[in-house]
Amino acid sequence: MKDKMQRLNLSTVSEFILVSLSDAPEVRFLLFVLFLIIYLATMAGNITLLIAVSADTHLHNPMYFFLGNLSLLDMLCPTITVPKMLGALLLENKVISFTGCLFQLFFLIDVVGTEIFLLAVMAYDRYVAICHPLQYLNIVSMKLCARLVIGTWVIGVFNSLLHTSMIFTLFFCDSNKVDQYYCDIPPVLSLSCSSTYSREVVILTVAGVLGSSAFVITLISYVYILLAILSMNSSESRHKAFSTCGSHLAVVCLFYGTTICTYVRPSSTYSPHQDRIVSMLYGILTPLLNPIIYSLRNKEVKCALRRVISKVKSALTRREHLAQSLGSSGAPAVA
Repeated sequence: MKDKMQRLNLSTVSEFILVSLSDAPEVRFLLFVLFLIIYLATMAGNITLLIAVSADTHLHNPMYFFLGNLSLLDMLCPTITVPKMLGALLLENKVISFTGCLFQLFFLIDVVGTEIFLLAVMAYDRYVAICHPLQYLNIVSMKLCARLVIGTWVIGVFNSLLHTSMIFTLFFCDSNKVDQYYCDIPPVLSLSCSSTYSREVVILTVAGVLGSSAFVITLISYVYILLAILSMNSSESRHKAFSTCGSHLAVVCLFYGTTICTYVRPSSTYSPHQDRIVSMLYGILTPLLNPIIYSLRNKEVKCALRRVISKVKSALTRREHLAQSLGSSGAPAVA
């Protein structure tokens, strides 16, 4: 009864204070410019990739359907955290409301969880394409692709709902300074004044089961892919297969490594400085690198971009000629 009364008397915080990446005004301004350029480049790169995938009929196949969804996630991930960080750097507005922190964490975990499973689905797609090329279109139909993508988004939402509810039903009493430039699980969990052990066990179990499931699917797919590539007689075929999978494998290694370091571990091992660096890798740099990796290593994407640019130029030229012809014809004079 006494413990219950103490819990009822606990006051929860109404807002959180995010940590600034630097206290020096000159450094803050330089960081603001740097992260703004990275954010704009990320958005431009992923939007360009999305336009190429949707506008060019040559890319209307399962592989690029998944790639389009990856680009969408890579646009959402930095959008959840970077604008608030830019505001803190330029305007020193480090305060985020309790509700704002909740939604930021929810959408971040949703996007990260969805991307983990989408990468696993993309690994399965590459496995079928290389190990069963003749049956590829029958196995990986567009109908199946739509179901798999919807499934990854649904899993991401439910995973995020569980994590968010586990954290924001805790009590937050004295400290409200989040040791991160955005609301994330480890720094917010460390602020709670109530026992977090049972919540940590649930969070680690769910994250471990879901994360390891996606990782196992990806690992098994690439083991079979590697065996299939090594058994190919033609060096040209091996090079083509490696080129097809190399981009995705690079993205998988970068994203899985950083997210596992951040989420699949107890909060007692939480290191603010280290986590800020790791979170920038998967939250800011990976979304920037993904379109670059896929564009530079993929001839089909580069050809599609050229065709889209050529179509835009042709449309602008026709429009200019039409405007010139209408202007040269003149309008009848009015007396």
